[in-house]
Amino acid sequence: MPSLKEVKNRIGSVISTQQITKAMKMVAAAKLRRSQEKVLQMRPFAQKLTAILQNLSTTDGAEPGWYNKPRPERNILMIVISSDRGLCGSFNSNVYKEVMRVIDEQYSEQRKQRTVTILPLGKRGLEFFRKRDFPVDAAFVNVFHDLTFAHVSAIADHVMDAYRAGKYDKVILFYNEFKNVATQILRIEQYLPVLPPASQEKKVVPIDYIYQPDQEEIISGLIPKSLRVQVFKALLDSNAAENGARMTAMDKATENAGELLRELRLTYNRTRQAAITKEILEIVGGAEALKSS
Repeated sequence: MPSLKEVKNRIGSVISTQQITKAMKMVAAAKLRRSQEKVLQMRPFAQKLTAILQNLSTTDGAEPGWYNKPRPERNILMIVISSDRGLCGSFNSNVYKEVMRVIDEQYSEQRKQRTVTILPLGKRGLEFFRKRDFPVDAAFVNVFHDLTFAHVSAIADHVMDAYRAGKYDKVILFYNEFKNVATQILRIEQYLPVLPPASQEKKVVPIDYIYQPDQEEIISGLIPKSLRVQVFKALLDSNAAENGARMTAMDKATENAGELLRELRLTYNRTRQAAITKEILEIVGGAEALKSS
């Protein structure tokens, strides 16, 4: 049985940990409210802009451009959005598992013919893939320090320039989409080349637009904007999902600390009672010894 001092020290340590987890939960909740508002405002705009671009690129007379023309897949870029910090449950590990699954299922047998490069957006992702000796483009790791459209546009421009130059033949985006505080949905989206809308598979006639001044000029202006918005929306989603995951993890940690405290206090009281009983028995034994002498 542990001594009273050891149990008391453990109780103090758990109380300190519980205070930290409570504070982290409150900070995550405050950040979540702000990030949730941003992503909910961005989603309709991003979805509509992407739908317009897909429809424009598949209308009659539209020739395949650099952004939607399929190529032989020799060099693959995977944009993996993770967090900068831990203590957010399985938020990061779910993304890593999915990336590794896609690599193993689709590219492992043809690694000699295909090269997979990782573009991590988040320090945790950089650490994970560097340890596993993947080719890593670490140009934009600290994106969450300044999560603005101007900063994110530089990431999208970097990827678009590399794709247009032929450095990559396919770009895939991995991130957690925010659903609610307790739920994040893992998304895998093909970033480049741009896929046709789902309605094309169902043979639904795409929307017929009237172009002013002309189709080519409108599409050339929409392409970069749409692709920038797509990355920005994914980062906002991931940021909100991270805050939700951290809030849930810290709430659970606080509850676990409370349960551990109850057990430790029960152990402390039992140990204290055993010590008192032992002292009483020693006193009684000494008194009996004095009587017998």
